[in-house]
Amino acid sequence: MPDPVSYRIVVPGRFNGPPDAANGGYACGLLAARCGVARPAVTLHAPVPLDRPVELRPAGPRWHAWADGEVVATVAPSGLTPQGPPFVPPEVAARAQDGFPGRSGHPFPGCFACGPDHPDGLRLSPGPVPGRAGTVACLWTPGGSGEADVPVVWSVLDCPGGWSCDLVDRPRVLARMTAVVTTPPEPGRGCVVVGRLDALHAPLATVSTALYGTDGTLLAAATAGWLPPGAP
Repeated sequence: MPDPVSYRIVVPGRFNGPPDAANGGYACGLLAARCGVARPAVTLHAPVPLDRPVELRPAGPRWHAWADGEVVATVAPSGLTPQGPPFVPPEVAARAQDGFPGRSGHPFPGCFACGPDHPDGLRLSPGPVPGRAGTVACLWTPGGSGEADVPVVWSVLDCPGGWSCDLVDRPRVLARMTAVVTTPPEPGRGCVVVGRLDALHAPLATVSTALYGTDGTLLAAATAGWLPPGAP
């Protein structure tokens, strides 16, 4: 019998989170897009490597991502439609990002999505929204060169959720993510990103995020779970 269909992907080194691994949101988005699963939930079992092949193999309704002889991620139908936190007006998001705590003490300052030291990253700066406990927001304008592509949008939905909890004193990394991109953002048009801490049951932080146009149109939303590095 012929081998079941499988695919290979490679996460380019630019899209890192920690120095030697893929940004979690970018990896999840790339895997989800390649598998074609409706309303996918992506679970990260181990860091997804950079600049090395990752093989996707089907297993019933799921797909497993293999790298260096181990399963690093699983993609499965979630049955969920993330709603995301409510809109934050752009002028409020602009002020909130001035309080971004990751400008000092960032656990991964070279992160593609939110690292202040990445030479070619998005440099998202989600900061606390006054009057909305556990909520952060920032502005983002996608550029060219694929910045409106699905994996990048997933990375935009990733890190602001993490910053809704304390990543400076208690670092966490993405463990699981479900996202739906309703309307891809347009390059050159400003957006608002909102993240919210929904539950904290140590060590797991459950968060939600949303990407809006500046007029309040919902473009994409996600739910995610974050765990300390190395947690089972």
